[in-house]
Amino acid sequence: MVTTAPCGTWPSPVEAALVAAHGVRPESVGSVGDDVWWVVARPLEDGRRALVRRRPGGEESVALPAPWDVRSRVHEYGGRAWTGTARRGGGPLLVFVHGTDQRLHAWEPDGPDATPRPLTPLSPVGRGLRWADPVLLPERGEVWCVLEEFTGPGPGDVRRLIAAVPLDGSAAGDRTAVRELTDDRHRFVTGPRLAPDGRQVAWLAWDHPRMPWDGTELCVARVGRDGLTDVRTVLGGPEEAVAQVEWAPDGSLLAATDRTGWWNLHRVDPESGQAVNLCPREEEFAGPLWQLGQRWFVPLAGGTVAVLHGAGPQVLGVLDPVTGALADVAGPWTEWAPALDAHGTRVVGIAAGPASGYEVVELDGRTGRARVVGARRRDVVDPAYCPRAEARTFTGPDGRPVHARVHRPRHPELAVPEGELPPFVVRAHGGPTARTPVAFDPGIAYFTSRGIGVAVVDYGGSTGYGRAYRERLRERWGVVDVEDCATVARGLVAEGIADPARLAVQGGSAGGWTAALSLATTDLYACGTMLYPMLDLTGPGAETHDFESHYTESLVGPRDRVPERYRERSPLRRADRIKVPFLLLHGLDDPVCPPAPSASLARAARARGVPHAHITFEGEGHGFRRAATLVRTLEAELSLYAQVFGFALSGVPELELDR
Repeated sequence: MVTTAPCGTWPSPVEAALVAAHGVRPESVGSVGDDVWWVVARPLEDGRRALVRRRPGGEESVALPAPWDVRSRVHEYGGRAWTGTARRGGGPLLVFVHGTDQRLHAWEPDGPDATPRPLTPLSPVGRGLRWADPVLLPERGEVWCVLEEFTGPGPGDVRRLIAAVPLDGSAAGDRTAVRELTDDRHRFVTGPRLAPDGRQVAWLAWDHPRMPWDGTELCVARVGRDGLTDVRTVLGGPEEAVAQVEWAPDGSLLAATDRTGWWNLHRVDPESGQAVNLCPREEEFAGPLWQLGQRWFVPLAGGTVAVLHGAGPQVLGVLDPVTGALADVAGPWTEWAPALDAHGTRVVGIAAGPASGYEVVELDGRTGRARVVGARRRDVVDPAYCPRAEARTFTGPDGRPVHARVHRPRHPELAVPEGELPPFVVRAHGGPTARTPVAFDPGIAYFTSRGIGVAVVDYGGSTGYGRAYRERLRERWGVVDVEDCATVARGLVAEGIADPARLAVQGGSAGGWTAALSLATTDLYACGTMLYPMLDLTGPGAETHDFESHYTESLVGPRDRVPERYRERSPLRRADRIKVPFLLLHGLDDPVCPPAPSASLARAARARGVPHAHITFEGEGHGFRRAATLVRTLEAELSLYAQVFGFALSGVPELELDR
């Protein structure tokens, strides 16, 4: 029987420890011969990323034990950190980046000595030598990849290029043994893609102040005996973003470019640069290149292409580039991560559904059948406690559409009492050039199963809805995102879905910026939670890492032309306008959003008597990885809502608010 109980008090099996243990997803899946490999975070092992191997018989095991940590820190956000090849009669050979020292290592898991050996040296300068998106070329005795080399102590003292590292280990103690294949004419480059005949190579490049979703160049060069020659740009530019490039079996290039206003897949002549749209649609066949090695499409043997596509969520399909026909894969998956890999006609990827987390899925390109082959998600939570996401489009200022997904409270035995409206948390995603995946999130179920609704907002500036929607935030960060979140909050109230007196706003990173400004510029929210937020664009804590160091020129405007706008928009400069309780959570080793402004915001609140909590974590960076941290943050957020919204809470430590 279903009874009623006050919202927030519902007993739930979705504990914080369960969310911390099962809220991770596989990453960087790939095929090595008949084996499938992937990386998975281990929150209970200080967040290390373990390499997992699944053999053809179905046996799945962690291949690299602790303390090995397969993780690259290129751009601080990292990227694909491993690759492998099946050697005839010799077993697999893998190359990976070890997170602790950022050195490339070679590893023969089936060899007589299964200990990884270093391929690259340590650097005494700045933040060291870093590597990402490797490509193994055993016939050349090398691995080609992106090199990020710091030349001084500052975050901007850095150069990036494509380099060749010898597999014999001769560069392990000798930086000069690393061959530089490109110069540093561009500030940023992606990993190399070699043509089927090995005679040409392609990659993407861009420069400050652009981000890779603003404008990139597709570069092509010929492979010579001593390096690359005839380097030329064949596609892209300041106002055209090429998100991915691969070679087709026939020697032409496949590229996802947004020249039509949407990231569509094009066939590109590597000599003339002539591009033909293979499937013209108002859908995205790619996304924002936040990490090197992301793959939204892969060519298959026989000429077809496996693609991710959609407006908002992306699903897997197989495209016939000759006819333009696109057949989607059947199955329960509503979201696929940009991590496709192919071996012949077999595709492996990472997918999730509305009631199940991310799994490793294999598609047979010949039959169109897909099946789970690894990281299978068991129901750690009874599906009856899982929320049902409602895709909604609200109408914002000037009639503009605002996309969101609404998760109402859901419990198999309890309902909202008559006369009560549930509290709601309005979530702003990070980025801000990103979106929230349409996939089961135990962190959302943690709240909805207790009677608290959650609305996630793909505000203007989000990806997945075309370039025009993405550029709605241009020079209006801190305005459009705040307005769009408010639009969703007011819409829920107007429809009688949410309690107007019990609204909260929450966000991490750029979403933390939006949450802080929402508290400072509106009176909608009773409280807010900010995780590792960006709070200041003007003070000593405003310096960030090189990748995003010019990001604000498109989000806010050129600093030399509108310096006052940087001060006006910074949440820290509006601290005196925040009058409701809030929670600040920050890692002390965060190179992206330095922790100092969070401490300043907490001091300002203390001086004015605004209830707040400021919790910091040693050893955590941008995005929390450790189980203990994840548990603490969830329980602290829930306790904040209990105190502000006025419901009793048991089994969760009370958050001490500084007044």
